[in-house]
Amino acid sequence: MALSKLPLCSVFFFLYISLFISSQALSSKIAVAQIKDQQDNEPFVGINIGEDVSNLMSATELVSFLQFQKVTHIKLYDVDPDILKALANTKIRVIISVPNNQLLAIGSSNTTAASWIGKNVVAYYPQTVITAIAVGDEVLTTVPSSAPLLMPAIESLYSALVAENLHNQIKISTPHSASIILDSFPPSQSFFNQSWISVIQPLLHFLSRTGSPLMMNFYPYYVFMQNKGVVPLDNSLFKPLTPSKEMVDPNTLLHYTNVLDAMVDAAYFSMKNMNFTDVVVLVTESGWPSKGDSKEPYATIDNADTYNSNLIKHVLDRSGTPLHPEITSSVYLYELFNEDLRSPPVSEANWGLFYANSTPVYLLHVSGSGTFLANDTTNQTYCIVMDGVDSKTLQAALDWVCGPGRANCSEIQPGENCYQPNNVKNHASYAFDSYYQKEGRASGSCDFKGIAMTTTTDPSKHFSLLMP
Repeated sequence: MALSKLPLCSVFFFLYISLFISSQALSSKIAVAQIKDQQDNEPFVGINIGEDVSNLMSATELVSFLQFQKVTHIKLYDVDPDILKALANTKIRVIISVPNNQLLAIGSSNTTAASWIGKNVVAYYPQTVITAIAVGDEVLTTVPSSAPLLMPAIESLYSALVAENLHNQIKISTPHSASIILDSFPPSQSFFNQSWISVIQPLLHFLSRTGSPLMMNFYPYYVFMQNKGVVPLDNSLFKPLTPSKEMVDPNTLLHYTNVLDAMVDAAYFSMKNMNFTDVVVLVTESGWPSKGDSKEPYATIDNADTYNSNLIKHVLDRSGTPLHPEITSSVYLYELFNEDLRSPPVSEANWGLFYANSTPVYLLHVSGSGTFLANDTTNQTYCIVMDGVDSKTLQAALDWVCGPGRANCSEIQPGENCYQPNNVKNHASYAFDSYYQKEGRASGSCDFKGIAMTTTTDPSKHFSLLMP
């Protein structure tokens, strides 16, 4: 992740009533329908997986962990063959990426692009559900010397997909830093940095032609840090606001209750200013660091928990944006694990929801928002296996709970989602909790002759104990 930045004008919260509503605020029903057609059926929350991690779990363990956490969409910063193999037949949808250092080779040779598609897509698809290819990462702002290679690389990869008849199933785009958008508040006045129009114009033509999304990395954290005193913390964290604290676009009279929606609409207005109204915005990165140095006092566990919990609810509530209430952008959280091998500042190593051993950095509060991320323990208790219990005793208890106890043990049968890791401790913990929940968490239903215990911490906290 590059340090994404979004310049804001100093009058971010200057409120006044405009006599005329800009025509830019009015999107046609046709444009809305075109954008909605590109959505992944329903808006979703995915997660980025970086690998600058000490003692990263194996690919098989990682995929089992993703299934346990009910993660359905992931994004990789490269192509990891082991992970792609482990994802086979799981239905987890994955975006793979072309690293910036490969743009020259792919952008210079159709043969190289075709070889890349054969090696990294055709070899795994459709058993592994690859949904998109992210070509480079924030190329315009982090490696501007490679900008002329971006569209040739994208077009070459697309031609290779066409040759394999996969161009309708797998989209191609490139993630951008928010800083390619200038004068981003009010959103109706936003426009793309003119220095990059020679790349952005053909890119938008390509995205419109192929039904691919505009990938944007949006971080309200950086907006807040760069505009303290102008942008209140509550607006950045999706906290409920009084009307006086809402951001108002004076040209459209649209009210913004959070920074992310304003950033997304700034992208839509920037595209509309270039006469593109049929390209959907996909937020490929967003998050909040849980720890920082003395210069980042707002990088805290509480703020990270609040931001990510509220972001998940915001997306899954399908609330859209003020400009496009009918369209909710899907978002990939940054990121799954703290990447402890990242270079300073301290915050760069502390964006993860989990430590490398799968212990949660903090517990999200997303009750009522579906089953995504099982580490939400709000108002819940669980039944887990105690440490030090021998396998023979565990197996006897497991046989009872899946037999006479009538627990639902279908998910730990061969080939099912929770069969891996295939060991008696993992299976017993699943079955014990299934029985405990079935019994309404009644007193005495989590004992099994003294080998189980209740906890208020979600089983994801103990996932490392379930590994072989």
